[in-house]
Parts: sequence; C-alpha cells; structure tokens
Amino acid sequence: MKLKDYNKIKQMLINAVFCVVATTGLAQHTVSGTVRSSVDQSVIPNAEIYISNTGDEAKTNANGTFQFNNVPDGTYYFVVFTYEYQLNEQTVEVSGDTTLEIELDPLGETLSEVVIKKRKERIFALKQLRPVEGTAIYAGKKSEVIQVDNLTANLATGNARQIYSQVVGLNIYENNDAGLQLNIGGRGLDPNRTANFNTRQNGYDISADVLGYPESYYTPPAEALREIQVVRGAASLQYGTQFGGLINFKLKQPNRNKKIELVSRQTIGSYDLYNSFNSLSGTVDKLGYYTYFNYKKGNDFRPNSQFDSYNGYAHVDYQLTDKTKLTGEFSYLYYLAQQPGGLTDAQFEEDPTFSNRSRNWFEVDWKLYSLLLEHTFSQQTDFSLNLFALDASRKTVGFRENRVSQPDDLNEPRELIVGNFNNWGAEARLLTRYNFFDKDHVFLIGGKYYQANNTSKQGPGTNGSDADFSFAEAEFPDYRRQSDFELPNLNIAVFGENIFNISETFSVTPGFRFEYIKTESEGTYKKINFDNAGNPILNETIPDNRTFDRSFVLLGVGLSYKPSRSIELYGNASQNYRSVTFSDIRITNPSLTVDPFITDEDGFTADVGLRGRYKKYFSYDVSVFYLAYNDRLGVVLRPVNDIQLERFRGNIGDAVTYGLESFVDWNIWNTFSSEKNIKLNLFSNLSIIDSEYKNSEISGVQGNKVEFIPKLNLKTGINFGFKNLLGSIQYTYLSKQFTDATNSERDFESQSGIVGEIPAYDILDVSLSYSYKMFQFEAGINNVLDNNYFVRRATGYPGPGIIPSQPRTWYTGLQIKL
Repeated sequence: MKLKDYNKIKQMLINAVFCVVATTGLAQHTVSGTVRSSVDQSVIPNAEIYISNTGDEAKTNANGTFQFNNVPDGTYYFVVFTYEYQLNEQTVEVSGDTTLEIELDPLGETLSEVVIKKRKERIFALKQLRPVEGTAIYAGKKSEVIQVDNLTANLATGNARQIYSQVVGLNIYENNDAGLQLNIGGRGLDPNRTANFNTRQNGYDISADVLGYPESYYTPPAEALREIQVVRGAASLQYGTQFGGLINFKLKQPNRNKKIELVSRQTIGSYDLYNSFNSLSGTVDKLGYYTYFNYKKGNDFRPNSQFDSYNGYAHVDYQLTDKTKLTGEFSYLYYLAQQPGGLTDAQFEEDPTFSNRSRNWFEVDWKLYSLLLEHTFSQQTDFSLNLFALDASRKTVGFRENRVSQPDDLNEPRELIVGNFNNWGAEARLLTRYNFFDKDHVFLIGGKYYQANNTSKQGPGTNGSDADFSFAEAEFPDYRRQSDFELPNLNIAVFGENIFNISETFSVTPGFRFEYIKTESEGTYKKINFDNAGNPILNETIPDNRTFDRSFVLLGVGLSYKPSRSIELYGNASQNYRSVTFSDIRITNPSLTVDPFITDEDGFTADVGLRGRYKKYFSYDVSVFYLAYNDRLGVVLRPVNDIQLERFRGNIGDAVTYGLESFVDWNIWNTFSSEKNIKLNLFSNLSIIDSEYKNSEISGVQGNKVEFIPKLNLKTGINFGFKNLLGSIQYTYLSKQFTDATNSERDFESQSGIVGEIPAYDILDVSLSYSYKMFQFEAGINNVLDNNYFVRRATGYPGPGIIPSQPRTWYTGLQIKL
C-alpha cells in the first residue's frame, strides 16, 4: 500500500473526527409500532413500512412489530404495504419517541397487476440500501438494489443486461448459457465470472475461494431472487477487499401468510431452450420454509453448445424466541455444458455460427451450506453469526490452443483441468445504537474466519469426444502441460464502522478493516522438452512449494448530507486490495505467459453523488467516481523474438479510472394523470468513463487506456402497462473497449482471436407479461434487431477466441401460483 494513499484516507478520518467533536445537532427519536388486521386484530408479519419523504424502510417481524431509529423531529408520511391488504397511508408528527398502532383492511377487490406493481413502485421508485440494514452499515455508500419482482424481463435465461439494466456502469459478458454463470464488471474491472466483486447469497460467500480463486461458477436463478444488492468499492471494509465491491443475491423468503404456496414456471425458447422452475413456500407456527428446484436445458445458436443444469435450494427458519431466530440453507448446482470454442476475427465476420471444437466440455458441481443465528439483545443491539461452507468442483476438458483457427486433432489428448474447492468460514457481527452528545449513533464491529483447502490438477485427458473428465497420464506421459497442487488459504479479518450523526442532516461514517492472508501452494509441475523431431528429451517433475503471508489495514470514510428528506448528497473513499493467486499462476495457459514475480494490487475507490426523488414522479442517482490502482494486473503484447509476440500478464503499472454515472427514472403517467390502471415509466442509465495508465515500466503502456472500459455505456427504455398487461422495451449501447493494456486493434490476418478490441455494439430487447387470476403469461424477444456482435475475447473457458453473442431469440412462458 502506497504511503500517499494512506495519508489521503487518514486525513479524511481526522477531519471526520473533528466534525464529531465540533458540531452539534438536534435530538433524534425512535418510531415503533404494530401492524394488525382490522378484522380480527391478528398481527401481520412481513408488512413493508415506508417513510416516503425520507426513503427509509422497515418490515414487521413475526410479532407484527417494526421500528425506525434515529428519526429527527418533523412531519413524516408513512405508507404500509402488503399484498393481502389495502394500502395504509398516514401523516405522523414526531417530536419524541413515538409508538404507532396500524390497522390494515383486507382487500375487497382483485387488483390488476399494474396497480400492484405501481403500489410497490410508489414505495421503491429508486431503492438504495438504508443506512442500517440488519447488522450491516451502508451509510454514505453508493448502493443499488434491484427489485426482481418489479422486472418485466427474461428471467428464465437470466438475461443480465435486462436484469441489471438499472445498475449504472456495468460491463457484461454473455455466455449464451441461459444464465448459468454471471459475468459482470465495471469501472475497468474484468467481468469474467464476476471475479472482481465479492459475491454472496443471503450474506455468505459463494465464490470458489474468496481470495485464492474469487470466481463465481454458481449464480442463483433469477426466478428465485427477491432482490440483488450492489454496493460499490466502499464495501471493501465490511465484505472484503475487492475493488468492485459487493453483489449480494437475496433469495425469496417464506410466505408468512400461508402454510403452503406453490409457484410453477415453465418456459421454452429459441434453440431448444426449456426451463422449469418450481418452488414451495410457507409458514407453520414458528417455522418458515422456502425451497425450489430449477431444471434447464438447451443449445446455443452454434453447434457443439448443448447444456443441462439442475439447481436446488432449501431454506428453513425457526423463531426460537421473540429475539432469536435460526436459519439453515442448502444450495446445490450441477451442470454440464459443451463448449463450441472461440473464433478469429476473420471467422467471426465470415460466419459467427461456426465452431471447430467438438470435444470441449465443462462441468460444475456446487454445494453450499449456511447456518445463521440472529439475536436481538435489545432495541439498540443486534447480533448475527453466519457459519457457511462450500464443497464444489469444476472440470474442463478440451482443445484450447491459442491458434484459434487450428482444427482439433481428434487423435491427440485433450487438456484436462480439475479444481476442487473445500472451504468454510464464520462471520460474526454486532451492531449497537448509542447516544452521545444528545444524538444517536450506530457502531458495528465484526470478524471473519475463512479457511480453504483447494486442489488443482492439470494434465492430459482422453482423446475421445465425450464428457470424460478422467486423466490419461499413462497413455500420454509426455503431455506438455501437467501440474498437481494443493492450495490451502487462511484469512482472518476484523472490521468496524461507526455512523456519527453530527446533526439532523449530516452524518460521517469512518471505518477500518484488518486483514491477515496466508496463501500457500504445495505440489509439482512437469518440465518437458522436445527435440526438433518432436521426441521428448527431458521429462522432469519439479516441486514448487510457496507460502505468502501478508497483513494490512484498510481505511475508509463515508459522508451523507440530507438538506431535505428527499435529497441526499453522499460521498465515500475506501482503500481496496486484490491478491494474486497461486492457482492462477500455476495453471499453464497456452494463450498467455504469466510473470512469475506477479504481486498483489492495491488502491482506493471514491464516490461523490446526489440521489433522491421528487414526489412520486421522478427519482435519480447521479455520481462521479475515481478509482486508483497501484500495480494493476493486466495483459500486454510483448516480443519474444523478431517475428513472434506473446500475451504477457503481470503487474502492468499504476492506472486510474474516473467518470460520471447517472440513473434517472421518470414516472411519466403519474406526472400527468391519476389513472391507476396505466403505467408508463422512462429510465436512462448512462455512464461516461475515461481511464489512463499513469506509470508503467513496460514500453508502450504509459498513457494508454485501461482494459474493459467502454467510454459510453447506455441502457435506456420504457416500462409500460395497462391493467394486467405489463411490458418493457430496452435499448443498450456500449462503445468500443480494449482487451489488453497495449490497446491492440482488431487484426483480421491473425490466427488468434484473443487479441484486439471489442467493437461498439447495440441491442434492443422487448418483454411482455399478462396476468389472469393464478396465471401469468410471459413472452419476449431479445436482440430484436438481430445485430451481429460480440462482447468477449476469451483466453481459456469457453474459448480461446471471440465468443459470438446470440442473434435474435424468443422466449415464452407460463407461471401458475397456488
């Protein structure tokens, strides 16, 4: 970590502490209450309470109670929502601690789908995470929350550009595999398997190895999601060191008002797509449950691209007491996919449906376990302890030479790589609210223990064409690329943040994270040399045992200023850190050479933004950011000899990325009409980003643009509806982006599709849904204009080479809810 970065952050913290001591403000209060049915006075759990002029939210617990903390004196507009009851709206004057008794009337009519959506949108026009959620702090951070139930999109295939259309600045890889893997990045971070974000499900880690191999082979199906939480780089203090921040998939919860609820969704689409999603949910006394099973199969538009997927999930929670809740979860994913391989630039332009790889296969077997204990010590103090574990593997076999145009020799062995991931961890959090100088503040302290024992083996597979993942060293002892490693990792972290409510309108949230990381590799690799005739003259097994210990502290601070209850000016600056992994280094990749002296990268992220809403008509979030990398990892082209170049990966230099990110949502119909059965919203998601390598010891890099950054990234569209008919039209445009630090242009003479820019592309998507009683019909067309484009140049899976994106496709489905 460079001294100049520490000094910047430390100065911010000194200023924040000064503000705490020097500034005074108005008293803040607690608003609590109980929500009941007006018919029989029974409590209503899971009702959503929203203060419309502040954006704060809460939910009733199993006893029908809720609570807001740190509410200043003033007049507030409360809205209470749940599907089975009429909307309750009331004005509340707060001048001290306030207790509310709220009664809801049952629905006397069947509401249209548009009205239900509009009722929720009235509450969640543009949602960010609250300053405090459970045992986590998000004050002053740039956060975005996708309400999946409010989307009219292709959920069956997990179409990421539709699902994440309202998250600014994301760069998305498309795998054409019906959403089996999510590949998103942003601000110059490689989208491959979302490896630059800390990915979680319901608050616990789901990637292969959080620090040693932070790639996400598992993504829960969109149909099972309640919301997706995205917190940018300032999440590094609470969730880990990644530059990207946090992505947390919040799955649907048990239905608290029914003993059993069945949802069945069946979808078909282009290229033999079939998706079956079925869930059961309910609550019996103090026991709640939610479970689903999802089966997918299909082909891509290219040959050699079939896939099958089986995904199951079970959630059980039990309210031990009024203050203590225990939740257990289990997730399982298995899928097998054939990989059609990549293309050169010339092959792509001639025929993007072409494939010369018939023996490439990929298999994932993923098991996730979680046990969560939540306890409320008092109205001021909450505690959570999450135990989690992963037992998983991923296997890939095939021909992946960097001469993409080279046909596969069907008599030669295929390359086989098998990774096994076994890890477990525990994360504890304690959050308490306290009073200091007549103001309420919030303190969070937490710790995490994480231990992994992974293995990685690389060598010859069989020379068959089937999905055979067995090694064939005896038949092919002189195969060039062979290694066998154990990769244990240990990570211990302690973190803390504190919200200092300086006044009614201004808060400061400093924080820290201490990390201890011990990365090890224990194993061997083969060194094999051949003579000019191709005969082996050396076959040597070389041990390679390494231990890499490091410990460091990350610092950060967040600021929040609310001149009115509907406007917030926020800012944050947090240090980031990303470790290199021995598994990445030791895997021999014919597509690139890795610097054996590669080291970790560090830097910081800063955001300043303005967000809010104007009545029920207009919501927005506009911000600027600055991201600094020291020793950024990247890829360049460098000469091997007078006629040959190689792709080289290492610490390229220091780089910066900066830009404007904006999201605007205009409720056009509500602006001009009070008619409830019509919906018309216009949204615009725009990011304008620039970047530069400031320093580099590698010739031809300094002054270049950073990889994976389209200067213009636009997603815009219209969401519309009439009664039970809902629809969306979305347009996506990304300008060109480079894929290496050399800023290589396209080369149509090259036999390798690995090197070169990704040209600008645009896409139009249309989705519709119609509800009738227990049925919901869905249909849509993706890439309506049938544009020919690609968003990725793969170096390994599923290439190497250009991976063409899908042409025009369609889908249609039926949902039944009982």
